[in-house]
Amino acid sequence: MSSESSNTEKWGPKWFNSSMEWLDARFPATETFEYHMSRYYAPKNFNFFYYFGVLAIVVLVNQLVTGIWLTMNYVPTGEGAFASVEYIMRDVEYGWLLRYLHSTGASFFFIVVYLHMYRALLYGSYRGPRELLWLIGMVIFIALMAEGFFGYLLPWGNMSYWGAQVIVSLAGAIPYIGPDLMEWVRGDFLMSGATLNRFFALHVVALPLVLVVLVFVHLVALHHVGSNNPDGIEIKKNKGPDGIPVDGIAFHPYYTVHDLHAIVIFFVFFLAFVFFAPEAGGYFIEKPNFEMADPLKTPELIAPVWYYTPYYSMLRAATFPLFGVDAKFWGLVVMAGAIIIPCALPWLDRSPVKSIRYKGMWSKVMLGLLVVSFFVLGYLGTKSPTDLRTATAQFFTIVYFMYFMLMPWYTRIEKTKPEPERVTV
Repeated sequence: MSSESSNTEKWGPKWFNSSMEWLDARFPATETFEYHMSRYYAPKNFNFFYYFGVLAIVVLVNQLVTGIWLTMNYVPTGEGAFASVEYIMRDVEYGWLLRYLHSTGASFFFIVVYLHMYRALLYGSYRGPRELLWLIGMVIFIALMAEGFFGYLLPWGNMSYWGAQVIVSLAGAIPYIGPDLMEWVRGDFLMSGATLNRFFALHVVALPLVLVVLVFVHLVALHHVGSNNPDGIEIKKNKGPDGIPVDGIAFHPYYTVHDLHAIVIFFVFFLAFVFFAPEAGGYFIEKPNFEMADPLKTPELIAPVWYYTPYYSMLRAATFPLFGVDAKFWGLVVMAGAIIIPCALPWLDRSPVKSIRYKGMWSKVMLGLLVVSFFVLGYLGTKSPTDLRTATAQFFTIVYFMYFMLMPWYTRIEKTKPEPERVTV
């Protein structure tokens, strides 16, 4: 029995090794695994904020898988969309679970992405040699916002209809080409089944492909330049005799096991919302979205889902025309500028250090004000505009932009601490 067991143990690895040799001769499986996992050396001082990159991939997989199953019963027409969602919720076996995994996943996707971006701001992950990595990440963020917007219309609820109507109508504010552009985007003179159908195609086919490719390119770029760390120093500059960074550890198995713990904890919170609060009090799914789209019934308050509300507040903060151009156009410019301006961070930050740990008081105060402005604008975007709320939104919109526009000045004049030679815990 012992001899038989021993022979089996020898046969197993031999069979596996011969299979891998056959595969490696035709495809670089082992080489790719080693380059990106077992021989990719990451800094040993990763902290809580470094979980959110892998969590973003987990949520992306959730969105792709649940989205595929939802499309099997979804009808992308003006007459059938809302009814098909109700059919999924009531009659398809576990359809309610698939729908809530997808709708809750959209909100959690933005939660982890916003925290992932915040970590980059904290530790200077946009600084050289990671400028291209940051730009690819910003393109992913913009594509994700477009993906969320196109998917927001698909339930064909009343808030989805009117929210999309407001955003698409912004194209009409562009001088000269606006009306034609707005009609081209809608595919009709009004929001209709034609609009729904093209948004469905973009949400289900085009943008998921773009996102998957961009995430792949993002990971390749990351593993080429190496991961940043909370100290903002390059571990590749300090290598041992074996050529391995002395402050690095192999991503696999150390961080793969490390990340599994975070994934389990994440799913506890995620599934708690899925099972007990999928609507999140109207923040994840608004109450008017349980009514079918009605062009004759405007919701009391038209506002996008929560992860767009900071930018929606900036859009509404532009209330006066300039140079003879309507205020709506300038609102569009402000909103687009707020989304795009982080792309310039690698060239705006003039500090001699990367990490917030060693930057001066100016950087810490300005980053704190940026976070406060983002939360305040997000809250204001969920409320009906009043004179006071509009003035508050205008003030915090200025605060938001000042973080970026003043960065070349305050990062150059502030007193910084010296970076350590080796990473710290």
